[in-house]
Formats: sequence, C-alpha cells, structure tokens
Amino acid sequence: MTEVLFYHLQNMTLEGVLPPLLEKSLERGWRVVVQSTSEERADALDAHLWTYRDDSFLPHATWRVADVADQPIVLTVEESNPNAANVRFLVDNALLPLDSNTYERMVLVFNGDDTDALAAARSAWTDCKTRGFDVTYWQADERGRWQRRQ
Repeated sequence: MTEVLFYHLQNMTLEGVLPPLLEKSLERGWRVVVQSTSEERADALDAHLWTYRDDSFLPHATWRVADVADQPIVLTVEESNPNAANVRFLVDNALLPLDSNTYERMVLVFNGDDTDALAAARSAWTDCKTRGFDVTYWQADERGRWQRRQ
C-alpha cells in the first residue's frame, strides 16, 4: 500500500526542507522523483540542490538529461517516473499522478501560508484517503523538528 506523507510548511521554505528529506530517502536506498509545476521552479531547485550545503553532495538531475534512468533523484514537471523511483515528492501544488499506487511513498510538501496550497493539500488528502492509502500529516515543532499530528 502506498504511504502518503503530508508535510505542512509554516515559517519554513521548501529549499530548507527538501534537501534533508531527499538525503534521508537516499540513505534508505530509495530512488526519488521530485515533481514541481514549472520548468523554472525545477531549474531553481536543481541549482539549489548543488549548493545548499558546502559539506554535502546530493546526486540528482533534471528529466532532460540523457542518462535520466540512472539518476538517484530526478527533478521533473511531468507525471512520468523516469528513474523507476520508489518515492515521489510533490511540491508547488503538483497534482497526484495517475500511477500514485505504484510508489512505496509519496510526499506532498505544501506551504501552509498559501490558501491555494492548503486547498490543494486538502483535496489531495481526501483523494488519498478515498484510494485507501496510508496517510499521515507532519508539522514542524518550535525547534523545527517534524512531528506527526493527528
């Protein structure tokens, strides 16, 4: 069964949250695809992942590269799964893909200060529950550590 995690960003940015979540996915041996809603945003995330920390390397590429199938992390704007990922991150209000049930885990990261993002997350939550996915909601505490909420 697909596990779906909803990460509610408040007083945090995607650029600050995404790299550690991707690192944890790689540590577990998972392949990852990150879907955004625009090429510009995917390109900005691509640039950020190369420079977000001086002492770390996060191997990734965009969907445009010739060896996309070999990449551990792929940034895309499409619904495809070009690297046979186990985990799919949906950012910037990207919609649930039609093949959602083929992933071990999906992670929806949404901006809690954006009413459109909140509405999209609520709709996705209902859709995931209807499909019978194992759904959890996560919010950062005052120290910035993720806590599962009910």
